Amino acid sequence: LGKKLQYTPALQCTVLEVKAIEGLGTTVDVILINGVLKEGSQVVLCGLNGPIITNIRALLTPHPMKEMRVKGSYLHHKTIKAAMGVKITGENLETVIAGTPLFVVDHPEDSVEELGDAVMEDMTSILSKVDRSGEGVCVQASTLGSLEALLDFLSSDAVRIPVSGISIGPVSKKDVTRASVMHEHKRPEFATILAFDVPVSREANMLAAEMNVRIFTADIIYHLFDAFTGFMEEVNKQKKEACALDAVFPVILKILPNCVFNKRDPFVFGVDIVEGTLRVGTPICVPSKNFTDLGRVAGIEVNHKSVQTATKGTSVAVKICSTAPMEATRLYGRHFSHEDELMSRINRRTINVLKEWYRDEMRKEDWKLLIQLKKTFSIDRLT
Repeated sequence: LGKKLQYTPALQCTVLEVKAIEGLGTTVDVILINGVLKEGSQVVLCGLNGPIITNIRALLTPHPMKEMRVKGSYLHHKTIKAAMGVKITGENLETVIAGTPLFVVDHPEDSVEELGDAVMEDMTSILSKVDRSGEGVCVQASTLGSLEALLDFLSSDAVRIPVSGISIGPVSKKDVTRASVMHEHKRPEFATILAFDVPVSREANMLAAEMNVRIFTADIIYHLFDAFTGFMEEVNKQKKEACALDAVFPVILKILPNCVFNKRDPFVFGVDIVEGTLRVGTPICVPSKNFTDLGRVAGIEVNHKSVQTATKGTSVAVKICSTAPMEATRLYGRHFSHEDELMSRINRRTINVLKEWYRDEMRKEDWKLLIQLKKTFSIDRLT
């Protein structure tokens, strides 16, 4: 044990905390385990955006019998020898990451580039988990290790939550401003900060409310995931409801000639569902009559009972109401008849909505029919 605790001249120094101190600017608290730190020395630290190369402006320690975290005056030192906790001031320390090593360029043969690569080793795997598209939530944690654990969880196959930005330490106004950029990307659901085991400043909470940024906090990763998942489920539900009218399921109908109850708007007649799924709200047209639009399905009845959907092989009574002045002029027997097939009016927009929001409600037969109708309506990938 004595040998393990023995002092060695080789520098071993780790960043414990990064914080702004009034009158000093941004400072880093480090634990000097071995070696010596000198005022004015050039140091290399790990930053969120790459290695940070700066000079030690001051080496500070608290007065005897006081803690580093307690505000007050500090003792200035020209040199500090291990082992000791030290506060370092310097330039460009705002993005230094707690939990990473600090290296000193103290020999002419020391390569700043090599030291920069060495100090960024721990960040390489972490930065690889940040979405390059720039779209995703912002993640904050108390330490480098907890940040890495959270990113591993969010990028796992079972979760897959994209991350656009990372940070270590308390949530500040600067972090809220960064997260708010997602509103400009038209992804308001990602204007979110997942804060794991870190406090949120009062100013940050106030700015978040003003900029419509959500901050989820938790001390357990799974609780953080559950909170964000519940939020995303509600967002997706609202998006799905918003595009419900564009969710046009493919269907082909055949009018029963003896079951035409109303020949003009609103049309009411009996039909056989030849292919696909008929739903309330589906826009109907007559492809054989130059794709004449009739309106949208306002009601479906099976054995005198109203239903919301009906599938292939079912005979139903259907009510179709016009949604435009031109559709209100259509007349059964003049513009179309029982000899013409009726189809749901699809386009590229409706197909994309089905793929994105209603995939789980589409049957295999529906996808096959959709491909068939794409040819009927001459829809290609660029339409």
